[in-house]
Amino acid sequence: MSQAKVDRYKEEKKNRAKIIKKEKRQWMLTKAVGVLVAVLVVAWVGFSVYNYTGTTEETTTVELPTYTVDTAALDDYLTALSAEE
Repeated sequence: MSQAKVDRYKEEKKNRAKIIKKEKRQWMLTKAVGVLVAVLVVAWVGFSVYNYTGTTEETTTVELPTYTVDTAALDDYLTALSAEE
């Protein structure tokens, strides 16, 4: 090894504990931020669902139209098919 590599290795070895602590601190910070983001997303979704489904006096009800379907022709056709068998 060249002298520069040896010096770099010795310096790294001397500061290894500090380097490991720094890496652990960064990893914990990353995990904490991830958990915080996940909690905020879940809270936001929960709050949105609560507001969407919550009933208040301000909300108005809208009557949906009802549809009727005359199936007499279909019933006659199916009856004719079953009679042929």
